[in-house]
Amino acid sequence: MPLTRAKKAEIIDGLGEQFESASIIYLTNFAGLTVAETNELRARFREAGVDYTVCKNTLAQLAIDRVDNADIEVLSEHFSGPTAVAFSDDPAKPARVIKDFLEDNESERPELKIAYIEGDLYEGPDALDALSKLKSREELVADIVGLLMAPAQNIAGALTGPGSQLAGAIKSMAEGDDA
Repeated sequence: MPLTRAKKAEIIDGLGEQFESASIIYLTNFAGLTVAETNELRARFREAGVDYTVCKNTLAQLAIDRVDNADIEVLSEHFSGPTAVAFSDDPAKPARVIKDFLEDNESERPELKIAYIEGDLYEGPDALDALSKLKSREELVADIVGLLMAPAQNIAGALTGPGSQLAGAIKSMAEGDDA
């Protein structure tokens, strides 16, 4: 069933808002996936908190044209053939979902066309490998907190270590005097 003008305008506005607000955008080629595989892929993206949508190339290009971000306009040239868009707040999540899906299904699709991550562009299978190995924001925050806590833990250990040894020595001396 063909889309009405109103529905097309609604799709363009929705995509435009997502392109405007997203700092992480993946474009993939999903050609050759069965309906079951596509549904599985969508479920995996949903579980990871990634918004994954198949869109008409012309509507996506119109949405990008309305966005007030010159960096994103580069994506327009990649809207050819079957294209799905993944929007995320974590640069590694979409790459991990795609990589896991490819490994689990022994498939070559979906294929990464391009990834836009906070102004930088990544293309090709090597980019997918590199992006999937990135740490998530939560992991980076945990690493930073661990690094910040380490000196405090070292100081606390250094201060309590000699004190407990001194207390142990005094206790053994006191017990030795009683005997």
